[in-house]
Amino acid sequence: MQLFSQSFREGEHIPGEFAFAIANATSHIELSSNKNPHLAWNDVPTGTQSLVLVCHDPDVPSDAKDVNQEGREVPAVLPRVDFFHWLLLDIPAGVTEIAAGSQSSAVTAHGKPGPDAPEGLRHGINDYTGWFAGDAQMKGTYFGYDGPCPPWNDALVHRYIFTLYALAAPRLEVRGELSGANVLLALKAAKVLAQASLSGRYTLNPDAA
Repeated sequence: MQLFSQSFREGEHIPGEFAFAIANATSHIELSSNKNPHLAWNDVPTGTQSLVLVCHDPDVPSDAKDVNQEGREVPAVLPRVDFFHWLLLDIPAGVTEIAAGSQSSAVTAHGKPGPDAPEGLRHGINDYTGWFAGDAQMKGTYFGYDGPCPPWNDALVHRYIFTLYALAAPRLEVRGELSGANVLLALKAAKVLAQASLSGRYTLNPDAA
């Protein structure tokens, strides 16, 4: 099974239109169009009944004390943790692509609704839910896709890994809320026939590009 995109190529920079935020010379960042990128796949194995898509950033700082602080930098050597940007479940086996902007086309304060997604799919909860928990203007439950917004002072260029799983079941059974951790636990328990990944890079730090 192969996963590819018309929006960016393996290992390349993800265009800003597919990010939550873009760089701004005065304020460091500004909100972007937050479109989901185009994704397509082929060679789905026989017996596949549904697919699951997971996008995560494995390069999020484990300590936030220096994040987005003037005169400070998040060092590249700092240990990193996962941040889930997109969980798309129950994609029918006959579907072979997701159009750019079809699942997200703007930043939605307090989060997009869910879990019901366009075209009868099911969205999980991304990790902006926790990130904005203390922000009165943005806090909420963030379903669906919300793109890259790494710290503007991070010395490390972040990776965004899209992974597609082919399942021998029409639906992924997830216990508890549809969080990244719970979706991964469900995938470990499911019969996964194949998986494929595509990764892009993104930074808001001009010195790290």
